[in-house]
Amino acid sequence: MKLFLSACLIMCLAIVSLFIGVAEISSYEEFKSVVFLSRLPRTLAVILTGLSLSVAGVVMQALAKNKFVEPTTTGTVEWAALGILMLLIFWPEAPMSIKLIIACLFSMVGASTFLFILSRIQLQSDLIIPLAGIMYAGVISSVITFIAYRFDLVQSIWIWIQGDFSMILKGRYELLWLSAILCVLAYFTADQFTLASLGKNTALNLGLNYHLTLFWGVTIVALISGITVVIAGIIPFVGLVVPNIVSLIFGDHFRKSLPWVAIIGTGLVLACDILARLLAYPYEVPVSTVMGVVGSILFLILLTKQKHHA
Repeated sequence: MKLFLSACLIMCLAIVSLFIGVAEISSYEEFKSVVFLSRLPRTLAVILTGLSLSVAGVVMQALAKNKFVEPTTTGTVEWAALGILMLLIFWPEAPMSIKLIIACLFSMVGASTFLFILSRIQLQSDLIIPLAGIMYAGVISSVITFIAYRFDLVQSIWIWIQGDFSMILKGRYELLWLSAILCVLAYFTADQFTLASLGKNTALNLGLNYHLTLFWGVTIVALISGITVVIAGIIPFVGLVVPNIVSLIFGDHFRKSLPWVAIIGTGLVLACDILARLLAYPYEVPVSTVMGVVGSILFLILLTKQKHHA
């Protein structure tokens, strides 16, 4: 019943999203043109992005066995941005499918490297792991800025990675459905992630193929990160605050909590996108800016409310 009511709330937010925009609609033809070419694709892109990033966050936290990490704090999305920058330098006319493949491959390198670094850290406390991830992401961001500056591409790469849905049109967001499929596959393998989150030795003793589960989890996180960066840019905090909110309310059983992670993540990004369009109407604030403010406030509240839980 709660899931049904939450889904209804998401539907209400989606309907509101369809009716927010600068264009005035005075006829059915204009309605079809504006809604089906722009507003509906944008709303679907927001829903798919929120759903995917929140699921990628909870999977990343299971692999790292830490609730303070997500793809944006482990260098994964930074590597995707680095892949896009390489294409801007060496193949600027590359089609969207090539950008997607390169971004996903670079994300895979980023996520795998972070987990390798993690395996080499002796003191894996709740604070050391996210600090290592933030430093690692900072190094990759610095490399991106340096290369972009050298090739006079700072503005171009900023346009690519800035989280924003204003340029979403029909035919430019459909690849996000791939990330939704990955979320469904993550749900069917949720029990394996639950066991993996207990640690390598415990998971092996329980009969889990730990390394295969690790590879599958990294693949899900990398593909979702690469797809969302190429389509919508970098949107922070979704994969960090949503899993922690769900964990606080529903516990850490992945199969039971994943539907809630998806619903709350979708609702959060939808609400932030609506807010981004209304704050400076008729202009727009990038949704990544709104999500950064809202996400940081939510995270600070979570730190004070669930100090021992997180």
